[in-house]
Parts: sequence; structure tokens; C-alpha cells
Amino acid sequence: MKRKTVFIYVIVILGSTLLGAGVGVLSAYLRSAPSLDQVNIHQNFTTYIYDINGRLITDLYKENRIPVDINELPDHVKNAVVAIEDDQFYNHHGINFIAFGRAILVNIRDWSFSQGGGTITMQLARNVFLTQKKTIMRKLEEFLWAVQIERKYSKDEILEAYLNEFYLNHGAYGIEAGARTFFGKSAKDLSVSEAALIAGVIRWPTRYSPFVNPDIAIDRRNFVLSRMQEVGYLTEAEATQAKNEPLVLAPRQQRVVQASYFVDYVIADLVKTYGEAAVFSGGLRVYTTLDLDMQRAAEKALAEGIPVGSSGDGVLTQPQGAVLSLVPQTGEIRVMVGGLGEDSFNRSVQALRSPGSAIKIFPYTAAIDNGVTVADVYMDEPTDFTTITGEVWSPRNYYETFAGEVTVREAVEDSLNVIAAQVVDQLGPQTVIDYAKKMGITTFVEQGRVNDVGLAPLALGGMTKGVSLLELATAYGVLANQGIKTKPYAITRITDANGNVLEQNGPQLEVVLSEQTSYIMTDLLRGVIERGTGKNANIGRPAAGKTGTHSDYQDAWFVGYTPELVSVVWFGEDTPKRMVYKGVRYGSWNAATIWGNFMREALKNTPVSDFPKPSGLIEGVLIDTKTGLLVTDDCNLPHEETRREIFIAGTEPTEVSPRCTRPWWGSIPFLQR
Repeated sequence: MKRKTVFIYVIVILGSTLLGAGVGVLSAYLRSAPSLDQVNIHQNFTTYIYDINGRLITDLYKENRIPVDINELPDHVKNAVVAIEDDQFYNHHGINFIAFGRAILVNIRDWSFSQGGGTITMQLARNVFLTQKKTIMRKLEEFLWAVQIERKYSKDEILEAYLNEFYLNHGAYGIEAGARTFFGKSAKDLSVSEAALIAGVIRWPTRYSPFVNPDIAIDRRNFVLSRMQEVGYLTEAEATQAKNEPLVLAPRQQRVVQASYFVDYVIADLVKTYGEAAVFSGGLRVYTTLDLDMQRAAEKALAEGIPVGSSGDGVLTQPQGAVLSLVPQTGEIRVMVGGLGEDSFNRSVQALRSPGSAIKIFPYTAAIDNGVTVADVYMDEPTDFTTITGEVWSPRNYYETFAGEVTVREAVEDSLNVIAAQVVDQLGPQTVIDYAKKMGITTFVEQGRVNDVGLAPLALGGMTKGVSLLELATAYGVLANQGIKTKPYAITRITDANGNVLEQNGPQLEVVLSEQTSYIMTDLLRGVIERGTGKNANIGRPAAGKTGTHSDYQDAWFVGYTPELVSVVWFGEDTPKRMVYKGVRYGSWNAATIWGNFMREALKNTPVSDFPKPSGLIEGVLIDTKTGLLVTDDCNLPHEETRREIFIAGTEPTEVSPRCTRPWWGSIPFLQR
């Protein structure tokens, strides 16, 4: 009896211990359940970047997922997924114990983890909060997360999250991305047959993909349709009709990144403001200023116009080139070509190169703004200048010739170096730098042993650091925009995945020159294209611009503008060297040709307009080009030595040219020559 009593006591104690341990384990397990505050379904969504006309430039993602609202989907799309993945979805609270028990029996029989018995809620828990590792502990965690998800979210919210979550191969996540990938349409437009095919892919994306195994995919689709019929979502006739539909897939799309340099430029700005996670996973909609048509025209003009040089370092073609365009009235960047597309170094904003004679607009702008006129005469002849260090500098013109007396207009049109140096010397280098800075140039070196406060850098463009295309476009844009500087920008608006506006941008304007000075400079630069060094840039409509070639032919530029668009073309080798290929020397005349070809195409659908003329100008004043003074009606100077000119009111000449003065016998006919 005592033995029996002892045995009973032992059994009770052991049972109590095991029960206590079990209760403890169960309690600990239940305590490990996530709180409702932790159950926040967050999914990675694709970010889209659009051009100024709303056309897609590219998409950014870690997972190509396009959010879709469940209320926008037809019933057969939702039903196809529910029928094949969890036909009791609307009847359980996160766990289908019957299905789970059946899966355990199959796994024991097959000695594997092939069957999971997971509900849609459990799959969502695994995909969003847990891992894909097949272990008993992970399955237990799924239970806890699934229960909490069901407590916090409605069935429609859970199903919507699941429809946006699953992976379908080929980089597509969710029903919307899958519909576009496989059928080239939105999920709301899927037929019953198409919806069933996508639903069938979920279980085994690599095997059931219609791109990989079309016959197997059709069999799987038909199985889904049968399940939809069994569950009651389709009639037998509807299921049969859907099974008989042929499989018509969209062409597989190769991922092509358009305007890659511009995209990188925008991404850098986005990441700086919003962070990498938001940019590549936040489903942003980024609306930009780029015009894809203009961008393609620029890429084509550059590729066709750039000289055939060397293979460079064996990786990059040399020379490289860049094009940048913006709207002078707003600062909107319409074109950004940072190279030939072989690397990610954006030469339109990152490269600083010698602007050559393109810098000459700054001394001449400063001169016009300080009372110099287009008719003022300078002497183009060998000239020695003493620099601040005591050295003697003797600039030469491109053709090593000198023209004698020339007006400012002629000096600008022919890009005469000696005259530009005289103007800088007359005004003082710091004055020229100040004008360039307020027009948008930020790269001047003003201190140190080597600096830009001198005649050569400001007259010929041999700057210490150089200048970028973006800043030159900004500066020339001031002249195109009647003296108003606009800050360049690339993004007009950003919204989140739900359409909420995060950022909105517009023009930032600053008046830096008078309308009259700007118009006079534009008139001078029109002559560069019509009669001077930029003839290759003549596009048959009002345009102004300036050539620029490095003295060692290492950089070639053309910067020009119409009333609608300011554009900069540059080409040169990444490691500066003379651009002489097969015995042919290349320079700004080639850049002018590229500019002209691009601008003709870019503006072909834009009505021709002229630069607006402000008040405060005096036009049609006849002057002597050798003296810059007035020519009277009875003056018999040769026609080629006179010209009608334009002046800012108050700066026009009032004195008659002495070459018009005649001796007393000049009125006697037979003594006249």
C-alpha cells in the first residue's frame, strides 16, 4: 500500500512539474507575442521619376512593387488568390488549424517541411516580419504574429497588404507589378484567366513563371481556375471558358535607364533630403523638369558630332562631351547629358574645365554696364601687359594677326584676345570677377599664389579651377532673361505613395543686371552667330552665343541661347590633352555645330520668337567704325566703314567723326575725288 501511495505521489509530483513547465513554456511563448504597436505592416514600394510632360524616365526600387488599392481590383482578381492560397481566409482568425494539422501529417509521412499549412495572414507575417527559414520556432512565431495581425487589421487590409507583397519572379512584387510584367496592363484590367495565372505563380515563382515554363504555367492556371470553381467563385462554364483562353504575354522588357546622368543627379538630391530608404523603397513620385525629347536630341547631336579620338584608358571613349540646357526664365533644367553614357561621372555639373573665350561675356558685360558702348574703339595690336607679379604678358589672337582699330562689336564677334585683355585691364580684374559671380560663377580662386585675379584668366578663360556647364548656363541665362538670374533646379514636385505632396519647387529669381545691359550683350552675341566665330551655330532663328577654345585645344565650348532655351556644349578629354586626331585639330567650331544640330531639333515645334527689347535704348545711330563717332548724312565714308548701332540711352555718341570733316574745297565738284 505504501509503495502504491509513493508511486501515486511521484506521478502527481511529476505530472504537476511537467504541467507547470508546460504552462510556464506556454506563458513564455504567449508573452513573446508582439504588441499591437509592433504590428505595423510596412512594404517597400517603387519610386518613379517623370519628365516635364509626365513621361516615365525611370523607376527606382529594391523590390519592384507598385501599391494597389484593394477597392480598385475586380472580385475575380482577389478571388483567384484566395482560392489557391487560403480558401478559408474569411472564416479564420489568422490560423487554419485543420489545414495546419493536415500539413503536419503530410510532413511526418514525407519526413519533410514541404507543407506549411500557412494562411494568407501567416504568409504575410512571414514575408513582412519574419524570415523564410523553415523551422518549428519560426512557425510558432508565425502563429503569434498572425493572431496579432488579425486583431489589428481588417480582412480587406490584410488581403490588400498580401496582394502587394508576394514575389512573382523577374523582379516583380505584388499583383500590380506582376500584371504589368506578365501582361503589360494594370491589375484592375486582368481577365479571369490572367488573374488565375498570376495567382498560380505565387506558390513557386521560378517554376510557374509563364516566361520560364509556359506549359507548366498554363497547367497551374487551370488548376487555380478549378479551385475557383470548387470554392464557388466561378461557374463551370466560366471556368471552362477561362481555361480555353490562349496565353498571351507582354514582351519581356529590358530595363533601360534613360537620361542616366540626370537620374543620378536627381537621386543624389533625393537621398540627401529623404534618405536612401525612402528613395528606393518609399514609393515616391518625383516630377522633374527634364524633357525627354530634348534629352534624346542632345544625346544624338553629341554622339554624332563629337570627334573620333582615342579609346582612352581602354574603358572610356575619348574625347568625352556634355550638354546642358535650361529655361532662362525659370531655371528648369531641360537637358543634362554628362558624357557618352559609359560611366557615372557627370561632366555637365561635376567637371570644372577652362571656359576659354566663353568667359569673355563677363568683362564685356561689366564694360557695357559701366558706360562702354558697342561702338567704342580699341586698338588691336601687339600689346604688353605687366601683371601684378611684375611679369610681362603679351596675348595673341587665334590667327596670330591683328586688326588695328576695332569696335567692341567687332572684338566680340571675332573673339579678339588683345581687346578682351584691354577691357579687363581698363575695368580691373576684381570688377570683372564681381560681375561673373553675381551672374552665377562660383569657382573663382581669389586668394593664394595661384589665383584668377588677373588679366589672362578673365580675358582668355584659363581659370585656376575652371567652370561647370551648369554655372555657365546660369550666367548666360541672365542675359537671355533680361538681367534676371534664375537658380537651376531639376525637381518640380514630389509626392509620397499616397499622393501627399512632400515638396514643391518653382523659380527663384534675382535681378543682377539691367534690361538694357542684357539686351546690348545679347545683340553683341547675336553677331557672333550671324557674322563671327559662331557661324556654325546659326539655326535660322534669333539666337546669341559665344565660342570658347582652350589655348592648348584641350576644351571646346559653345554657349548659346534663344529666348526659350540656353544651352551649353562642351567636349574634351577627361585627362586634358590637345584635341588633334588624325592630323585634324578640333575646337569651338565643332561645339557650335553640335549646338546648332541640337537646338534645331529641340526647338522644331517651338514658334520662332525674338528677344524682348526694353525701353531706354537708342537704335539706328550711324557711326564711323574707325572712330565710334557719328556719321552725318553728307559724309562720304566708305559704306563698309559705317554701321547703324544701338546704345543705352545717354551713352550714344554726340560728336561727329573727324573723318567726316571736309576742307573748304570739298564742296567744289571738280576738286572732289
